[in-house]
Amino acid sequence: MIAEASQDEQELWRSFFTMRRQLELTLERRLQADVGISTADYEILSALNHDPSRRLRAGHIGDLIGWEKSRVSHQITRMEQRDLVKREECGDDARGVWVALTSEGARAVLNAERDRRAAVREHFFDVLDEHEKRVLTAISHKVLDSIRPPVCDEVSSPA
Repeated sequence: MIAEASQDEQELWRSFFTMRRQLELTLERRLQADVGISTADYEILSALNHDPSRRLRAGHIGDLIGWEKSRVSHQITRMEQRDLVKREECGDDARGVWVALTSEGARAVLNAERDRRAAVREHFFDVLDEHEKRVLTAISHKVLDSIRPPVCDEVSSPA
């Protein structure tokens, strides 16, 4: 499994990996069931919603959420078909387009943010005591310091 890891370390890694993946799946399923959007939709909608103009260039969205340009473009096409976002011409750059939040997208992201906060509270914060939260915060910072993620990955992800 993990080279030169003790049994305890292997168990730590397996349990951490499983917990992280199952938490992501639980949040994804709940978002799908309660709001009808995917985590990928949510990440883009959230980036747009947090911009004062409610519109961004696709490349900037990719930078904010740590995605490749082609992935952003494909996701935006799917979201456009569901009226969550729309493309608008960029007046100062004939080759560029803005991705703008639609009223349907705004409703979806507001519902999603409420739902996501409740789900994170239920499945993460509420199962940890205050000491465990402090320890996990310290561990998270220590690991992040050792891998030095790109700036886009350091931006707080949507909960």
